[in-house]
Amino acid sequence: MFSFLISIVLLILGYFVYGRIVEKVFGPDPARPTPAVAMQDGVDYIPMPTWKVFMIQFLNIAGTGPIFGAIMGAKFGPSCYLWIVLGCIFGGAVHDYLSGMISVRKNGATLPELIGSELHWGSRTVIIVFTTLVLLMVGAVFVYSPALILGDIAGDGTTTSMLIWVFVILAYYIIATLLPVDKIIGKIYPVFAFALIFMAVSLLVCLVIKWPTIPEVWQGLGNRAPSVGVTGQSIFPCLFITVACGAVSGFHGTQSPMMARCLKNERLGRPVFYGAMIVEGIVALVWAAVSSYFFFDGGMAECGLQSASAPQVVTAVSKHWLGVVGSILAILGVVAAPITSGDTALRGARLNIAEFFHLKQDKIGNRLLVSIPIFVLVAVLLWINFRHEDGFNVIWRYFGLSNQLLATFTLGAITVWLARQYPLKRYYLLAGLPAIFMFCVCMTFICVDKTCLGLPSSWIPWLAAGWALLGGAQLNTWALSERHKAKKLYADGNKKD
Repeated sequence: MFSFLISIVLLILGYFVYGRIVEKVFGPDPARPTPAVAMQDGVDYIPMPTWKVFMIQFLNIAGTGPIFGAIMGAKFGPSCYLWIVLGCIFGGAVHDYLSGMISVRKNGATLPELIGSELHWGSRTVIIVFTTLVLLMVGAVFVYSPALILGDIAGDGTTTSMLIWVFVILAYYIIATLLPVDKIIGKIYPVFAFALIFMAVSLLVCLVIKWPTIPEVWQGLGNRAPSVGVTGQSIFPCLFITVACGAVSGFHGTQSPMMARCLKNERLGRPVFYGAMIVEGIVALVWAAVSSYFFFDGGMAECGLQSASAPQVVTAVSKHWLGVVGSILAILGVVAAPITSGDTALRGARLNIAEFFHLKQDKIGNRLLVSIPIFVLVAVLLWINFRHEDGFNVIWRYFGLSNQLLATFTLGAITVWLARQYPLKRYYLLAGLPAIFMFCVCMTFICVDKTCLGLPSSWIPWLAAGWALLGGAQLNTWALSERHKAKKLYADGNKKD
């Protein structure tokens, strides 16, 4: 429990200390008109109150990632705490804040536009296709996971009851994706965000009261009970793929530009973007601690379970710990989080495609033209998922890998953007070091995971070192090249003055 409480304190300190450093490096200008003010269109560019933008951003990025991901990550042992804390402060929050603020400076540009303009890749189409595929997988995951919980609560957990909820959730997604951002998202999301925060705080109180005997970091980073652990998967790189949204997540970079179109002042970026990621990290820590109790200190026996999948842990904890009213609010938060992330993911896919084809989204006909193919593809992904007996774990694994690859691309683009801001010093390493680490994680995972190349796990140290050197060399070449160009422009500008 001490490791858990210390981790929460470190996350809060990270916001006030490291978050302020990152903000200072970016240099927000309160006098500069934001896209929400300068480009209002009544659909996507709409100035909104800061508290509401924060709540929407938090709910957009949360999903089931900091819940299901943390539950599965807890099986790796206390190393999960370290990854959530360090990943969130130095990786995820930096990623979310700078992707959002660069989007503000680029008139609300979507993530593919940001990556394409900074990395100068030959085919912008490749970036848009990859990003859109990630968003479609997010949409499919965040239909499937709440349907699992709702089917278990309201029905008998059979495929039929799940399919009913799938159709209900998809119908909602269609409506929310098509309507202006302030009609549904701006009105009900803050309520759902409150439910999610209430759930995390309630479980935190329960943990303090129960004070379970769960593994501490100083007792060893690995799993103390292999019988409930993850077989055939090492902490590196598998933990860093499993726990994404609670630490570093490329999906967040697709959401920050949406709220960049609603921000009224650049100085509000740190509480909205960096702050929402820190709160999500706290939610992930709570569920990691709760799951540690389940896996290592008799939580399964207390709730009468023989095994504990992520959805089972959520429903069992909510029912047994929080009572009737508390469990309703908690489950509402857990269910609302993925649903609201799913619809904004598909909204992001619509914006990506519309921006690529230069289709204005102020008319419902144009929005339908883009949205119909999106929902057909999500339905196909869900159909494939239902046909696989281990569908949730399969789709989560591929979602996790593609999600972290997207985070790598985004951090790389941010690194290049920072390198171009001469005469700043080498602050591009704020994003550069996390970018290299995530590249190393993803490429090593591709090499050793059984669903990919399946190389021997004994090769992991050598593979990791090789990928880190390769990724670092390439990113440093990009950054130094852009920095040299920026330095020349800066010198020429001073000569003219």
